[in-house]
Amino acid sequence: MKRFLVLAAALLLAAAPAARAQKVETGSAPVLNSTVIEGDTVPVSRPDAPVVVRPAKALSYGSPLVQIRETNVSAGIAPMLPEPTPPPWPDSSKPVPVIEDSESPPSHDASGDMKFQWSRAVKQSLLFLGLQHGYAMTQPKTRTSLRGPFFKDYFRSVKSLHGWNDGGKIFTNYIAHPMQGSFLGFIQVQNDPLGKRERIGASSKYWKSRLKALAWSAAWSTQFEIGPVSQASIGNVGLKGKQTYVDIVMTPTAGLALLVAEDAVDQYIIHRIERFSGNFYIKILTRMLLNPTRTMANVIRFKLPWHRDRGLR
Repeated sequence: MKRFLVLAAALLLAAAPAARAQKVETGSAPVLNSTVIEGDTVPVSRPDAPVVVRPAKALSYGSPLVQIRETNVSAGIAPMLPEPTPPPWPDSSKPVPVIEDSESPPSHDASGDMKFQWSRAVKQSLLFLGLQHGYAMTQPKTRTSLRGPFFKDYFRSVKSLHGWNDGGKIFTNYIAHPMQGSFLGFIQVQNDPLGKRERIGASSKYWKSRLKALAWSAAWSTQFEIGPVSQASIGNVGLKGKQTYVDIVMTPTAGLALLVAEDAVDQYIIHRIERFSGNFYIKILTRMLLNPTRTMANVIRFKLPWHRDRGLR
């Protein structure tokens, strides 16, 4: 009898820890706010009583601990679970990098609106005007025309405006000047936060944007022909019988046609070439060769020649 009681007491003492472990295993599952991996040791209130846990499934942020396989908890002491660890979030104080040629909404300018960038557009147009007259000053006939009464010769030159043919080459009047008009139009487009992202099509927004480009091109090309800082004032072209209407008309009108043609080529040809070819050099060459006046407009604003504004890609 005494041996039986001793054996029973031993069995009860041996079964007590297993019962407590089973109670922890089947009880309500605590919530872990961090991922637990098999074999990890969860710290408890007593340093000499570690708990080895094994999740039944992969645990993620905020998921419950569903199973405890091995435990050495004594006297019913519950394990001390780790403090919640929130996931890492982006640092809002750091600017998010913007990748060019991406499909993203148009960004606002520094003033917070979407108005036309007059200052940039005028500066870029003035820079081009300076380059034009700088080249003209390399010619002896232009330097010779600077002699004499400036304003008197200027007004005489403007008054001599007549006819169509100015005696220039076909390439100059019907190719070079339309390219100048398209280039000036792209200066307007690239400084219009909304217009520069318009794709060619039947949209009224696209055509309104390009008509604004036509107006900008007409204003600056007319200034170059008969304005206060023009061929008429600096070169006195009119005094030589070459002040005609061909350049005033062809530069903006044919320039608009070339601008729209480059928009179409960019969307329907260049874009398809880029989709089927991952070669970087093919990409930049097609952009520059098939869109020459847009390329020059990129250079005048100190962008890479093959640059494309977001929304076009």
